Amino acid sequence: METTMYDKLLQLPLFQGLCKSDFTNILEKVKLHFHKYNKGSRVVKQGDTCNQLIFILGGQIMSEAIDEGHLYVLNEILDSPSIIEPYSLFGMHTHYTASYWAATDIHVLSIDKSYILSQLTKYEIFNLNYLNMLSNRAQTVYYKLWNTHIGNTQEKIANFLQLRCSVPMGTKTLSIKMEDLAQLIDDTRINVSKILNDWQNKKLIKLSRKKIIINDLKALIENIDSNSPTEL
Repeated sequence: METTMYDKLLQLPLFQGLCKSDFTNILEKVKLHFHKYNKGSRVVKQGDTCNQLIFILGGQIMSEAIDEGHLYVLNEILDSPSIIEPYSLFGMHTHYTASYWAATDIHVLSIDKSYILSQLTKYEIFNLNYLNMLSNRAQTVYYKLWNTHIGNTQEKIANFLQLRCSVPMGTKTLSIKMEDLAQLIDDTRINVSKILNDWQNKKLIKLSRKKIIINDLKALIENIDSNSPTEL
């Protein structure tokens, strides 16, 4: 059981590169909280204060981000091992940007912020991993924000999804009206409808009432080409 836990923790970007002795010292000195959540249980509520790092060691978790203007709801399925919003632990706004639910029975490890500051920050590799994680996210968001309304309709929809999704893998479900999506990307409803229907015909997405279901966002991005329908 311990070997499995070690292996899963060491797969996480925050702990990669740590030598076995340092990792053992961390496990001895840091208070670890283990939890099991049954399928359908809520782990974190959007807007709650983030005062710990939460690691998903087994199972799948579903995030649910509700737009402040209530124009859309974005659900994602995330595989383990993963970390819930490490970027929300520090900064001016230390609140979760989404709610998280157990999509299956899940095993969770959490570490309080006080132990992060008093123990984990003693290890240079942990600090570098954390800084790299935060920097990569900030750079990605910065690039995507600058390109939010640039390009044709399919590029703008794809960028909208990339900007809001945590990872390219896993099923995504965007609940939104076409006219609201058109407004958010500064385009027309007709263009948005044409692109979404074209993607559905290519089996890149599935459309249902006010919902866009994406099984593989990475594949969708890779399939964006000049063969999209003519835009108005």
